[in-house]
Amino acid sequence: MVLENKLGISDSAELARQEEKISKKKALLLFENGTLNSFEAGTFETLAKIHKYLFDEIYYFAGEIRNVNIAKGNFRFAPVMYLKQALEHIDKMPQSTYEEIIEKYVEMNIAHPFREGNGRSTRIWLDLILKKEIGKVIDWNRVDKNDYLLAMERSPIKSVEIRELLKQALTHEIDDREVYMKGIDASYNYEGYFTYKTKDLS
Repeated sequence: MVLENKLGISDSAELARQEEKISKKKALLLFENGTLNSFEAGTFETLAKIHKYLFDEIYYFAGEIRNVNIAKGNFRFAPVMYLKQALEHIDKMPQSTYEEIIEKYVEMNIAHPFREGNGRSTRIWLDLILKKEIGKVIDWNRVDKNDYLLAMERSPIKSVEIRELLKQALTHEIDDREVYMKGIDASYNYEGYFTYKTKDLS
């Protein structure tokens, strides 16, 4: 199934290529023009702004909460019925320490608020919180992609694995463009690693 898109693309592989190309270009602009630093760290409103900025040229739903239930593998993300409540809860979670920030990141991943593009948007959101709260970001060059995907898959049950994996990759290079852009790499996403199952509720 190919998601409805503004580009009129009906081939899933071509859509994935264009999505990565455009979202990387927009992510770089978000970083270089200073817009990202103007956002409040740790809120869903900020995550929605990031998502809209990255994907507005591609998807009509950019920045909007999904209206479908989504599962990957055997794991179901937050049901649409409770999604707004989950996001309100995440907004209120503390974020003053590294451990608190990762717990918040895990909860946002469980919420998975958008139909597509959650991974890239949420990694930028995570780095913004880390940058503003503890003066560090993740150097994604030092994070093994398969280890990351497996740790994220298991994080709803046990978050210690993803917490320790990312802790080893913390850096003070908070303004390094290459460090930032590596987190936008689509190969860190679940797409292609698990199969999306969706139920349209619209």
